[in-house]
Amino acid sequence: MTVGAIVQARLGSTRLPGKALLDIAGTSMVARVLDRTSRAQTIDRVILATTTTSQDDRLVEYVRGLPVEVYRGDEDDVLDRYYQTAKHYALDVVVRITSDCPLLDPSLIDQVVHPLLDSSSTVDFSANTLVRTFPRGLDVEAVTSTTLERVWRTAKAPHQRAHVFPYVDEHREEFSTVSITDEIDRSWMRWTVDFEEDLTFVREVCRFLETQEFTWRDVLTLLERQPELLRINKMVRQKSAHDL
Repeated sequence: MTVGAIVQARLGSTRLPGKALLDIAGTSMVARVLDRTSRAQTIDRVILATTTTSQDDRLVEYVRGLPVEVYRGDEDDVLDRYYQTAKHYALDVVVRITSDCPLLDPSLIDQVVHPLLDSSSTVDFSANTLVRTFPRGLDVEAVTSTTLERVWRTAKAPHQRAHVFPYVDEHREEFSTVSITDEIDRSWMRWTVDFEEDLTFVREVCRFLETQEFTWRDVLTLLERQPELLRINKMVRQKSAHDL
């Protein structure tokens, strides 16, 4: 069984252009995400899935020196990009990661993936996003290749194609799902990077923690000691699954 983490990234962000290559404490955001993803014990392959547009040539060239593979697909139909990437690399389990989550914790990836690895498992989809308790920016979704194909064939709405797995969330009765949650709801925290304020917050966190080895609970400890950091991006509105 081959488990592949597909990290979606592009340079055409309208809110924060070129954000995948923006520097965070000496390392680009996309390099941080790829590195942290590769540290998960359940992951066999890490693949950057970007677009076929010329503006992403620079991104492809940048990651050429990193230990990752690259697939290029549709810019707007991200579900199709995931499906074609998984098909190209013959993945059995597909893990969805986004490149705007530089504080992602490898251990959370493992938590989400494990329910799909049992040979007797009937789980179609596992995620820590079905019931949100983790800070935004720690999102992990995992799906079997057969379920990914099923969603790819069935999902029609633009937001379902753009955000990959809304169809599963909206039709949970059709799937066997596992929801990974924490005992405390911290979903109001923003650790993802969509706006300049988010970037400032993440840069400050990484400046304090310095090393790539920190866990998400290390970030929590820092925020308990330095609660003023949470005010940096407190006013940013989280986009919904229907935003394109």
